[in-house]
Amino acid sequence: MADEDARHEAGEALAAAVGRAAPAEWEWLARAPLPGAFAGAGRRCRGAAGLGPGEAAALRRAGAVAPEAWPLADAARVWLLLARLPLTAPEAAATVRRLFLTGDTAERRAVLRALALLPAPEAHRDLAIEACRTNVQEVFEAIACDNAYPAAFFPEPAFNQMVLKAVFLGAPLGRVVGLEARRNPEMERMARDYASERRAAGRPVPEDLTLITAGATP
Repeated sequence: MADEDARHEAGEALAAAVGRAAPAEWEWLARAPLPGAFAGAGRRCRGAAGLGPGEAAALRRAGAVAPEAWPLADAARVWLLLARLPLTAPEAAATVRRLFLTGDTAERRAVLRALALLPAPEAHRDLAIEACRTNVQEVFEAIACDNAYPAAFFPEPAFNQMVLKAVFLGAPLGRVVGLEARRNPEMERMARDYASERRAAGRPVPEDLTLITAGATP
């Protein structure tokens, strides 16, 4: 998604934000091996990231959505991925997968937020799709909400399933990036079937389901 210049700018912006908020921790992160630094960022980097307007804009140009809302540990972990991943796409993909699978909820959230910014982002498609299977709300929303990756790289069936799962879990559809552009007849059919099932069971239909059904009453 982002070109090399945009990724470099994003990395510098994150380094500046983390270095300003926690200079000693930033120095440790820069020296420690990637797995240890990635895991340890949660203990060492606490609080809001505090990205300045220019830094947040650099992240958005690289493909991030709402980076100003990231906590400091997320900013540090995304910076680590931008700065320290292996150069080849297969090695990078294997490293990202390993960090995700061995990580806790916060580490998994940071991995998913980083995907759209990484080189060769398509190499992480399988991991992103697998992440949608989680029932951990925070992890699911990290890929489904405020994340440009699914709209850019998911095939239609995977995107549809993610959107319907967002409905099931109560994740806000208004924060699914690219929903309007990726809306399709099969997604609308699934949404209408779900609405019919809810009505038949005497249950309320989520109001934002109309974002799938093109504004018509589902």
